Amino acid sequence: MSGDTIQQEIRSLLAEKNGVLLVHNYQRGEIQDLADIAGDSLALSMAAAKTDADLIVFCGVHFMAESAAILSPDKTVILPRMDAGCPMADMITAEQLREVKAAHPGVPIVTYVNSSAEVKAESDICCTSSNAISVTRSVGSDTVYLAPDQNLAQWVARHTGQEVLYWNGYCPTHHRVRAEQVRQVMARHPGAPFIAHPECRPEVLDLADAVASTSGIIAYCQSVAADTVIVGTETGMFHQLRKNSPGKTFVAASEDMICPNMKLTSLDDVLEALQTAESGANVVRVPDDVRARAVAALEKMLAAGRD
Repeated sequence: MSGDTIQQEIRSLLAEKNGVLLVHNYQRGEIQDLADIAGDSLALSMAAAKTDADLIVFCGVHFMAESAAILSPDKTVILPRMDAGCPMADMITAEQLREVKAAHPGVPIVTYVNSSAEVKAESDICCTSSNAISVTRSVGSDTVYLAPDQNLAQWVARHTGQEVLYWNGYCPTHHRVRAEQVRQVMARHPGAPFIAHPECRPEVLDLADAVASTSGIIAYCQSVAADTVIVGTETGMFHQLRKNSPGKTFVAASEDMICPNMKLTSLDDVLEALQTAESGANVVRVPDDVRARAVAALEKMLAAGRD
């Protein structure tokens, strides 16, 4: 079956099942092109919470589909590749976060959405990279604990004036980039601005002209006057950047910034998941007791909006 035929069949099945296709900016280009909504974690969480669809097809990784299931318990949420996980989310467990809470009584827990439903259930509020600063300010405490991303936590601490304690997790895709690599790219493209995702190391962010979530990166690249922009995030972003700013050249801060989990999902996977949706094979479920505790943290995040 050709790519065009697969796309047509996917759209037909989505219409038949009253489904919506949510796609993260790091997915393969052909998946992004088929999306009803393509965006960052916050945009997709908001879409999941507001949709009138009966079926949510989430092309991303497992924690994203879990968040959709938490926010839309009356919807069916399917993840085309159930093996699409997130290494950062796996770096902390609910039991470990309970130990953190016991060690820091009274300190609000701000948890990055890149975490499991069980971890969210132990949290006071969630955040994304696009609203982490405003969320952390909103808790009204001089000291907060942010998990699991150490780099995002250190970035937030720079901008809030609060003491931000943190778990030592990280995104392998962003964390592997070193400042020296970025300097080498900058030397090859003198004068080109550098925008980075806050999951990068602090020394990499120190080199950046701007730091933003994936949606923020798109907006920056549209508005900046430069013809060439160096971008420090997962390379799936370049598909959206080229669509939104076709006259500009985008250069990767590192060619190694590829998340294998985000690249697992294919058009064939989306089609098969839709064809077999009623079987329950790809349905993401969150136990009621976990959801009841996690939903409050996510809803507080949505109320905080973007920075």
